[in-house]
Amino acid sequence: MCNRYRLSAKQKDVMRACGYEPPYSEDVTFPVPREIFPTGKKTARYGLVVRRSPDGNRPLEPVAMEWGFPTRVASKRDPAVKLDRFVTNARNLSSSMWKPSIANPERRCVVPFTHFAEPHPEGGKGDDGKPRQMWFSLPDQPIGFFAGLWRPTERGDAYAFCTTSPNETVAPWHPKAMPAILHPADLIIWLDGSHDDALALVRPYDGRMYEQVATPDGGDD
Repeated sequence: MCNRYRLSAKQKDVMRACGYEPPYSEDVTFPVPREIFPTGKKTARYGLVVRRSPDGNRPLEPVAMEWGFPTRVASKRDPAVKLDRFVTNARNLSSSMWKPSIANPERRCVVPFTHFAEPHPEGGKGDDGKPRQMWFSLPDQPIGFFAGLWRPTERGDAYAFCTTSPNETVAPWHPKAMPAILHPADLIIWLDGSHDDALALVRPYDGRMYEQVATPDGGDD
């Protein structure tokens, strides 16, 4: 389960990677951190997503949202007690939590990243003092995009991204799943295509990938 990723890029470069020339000035930034963690019950944490604007001719727009769809689950100690949980990864896309979003193009988004992490199987601490990770990036795409979903919540808009079976790069480190990564040519299909077209893009990434244990540097913020 990917619960940590980085976006070490300026928002203008994110939008240009989507094929959209941003209408704001070069120095405008959005209040999202370089390293993104799941939101929490008390502490809201935000990531940048790109979606279709509901206005005008529906251009692409960058939006800061909480990472994690809110839900309530039964406590293992006492099933009568319901606990708040924020779900960041969408695996079973036929479930009632995800199906309304993937079926509706207006509820799809793309989630930009420069690196994503899976927990290192050997555990321990990384060079940043946090739990050690194996980091992955795309040499052919300095800014990559996850296939994302979003929906309104009581606390504001929230997003998650789809996961799928791991490819040959990720599988040795995390054999259960990896994020669904889109090729640049597939971004518009994901945002505007039919339900079946979108589902077909939730698959193991077949492009080149790098892997590293060292924590990525901050890059260009």
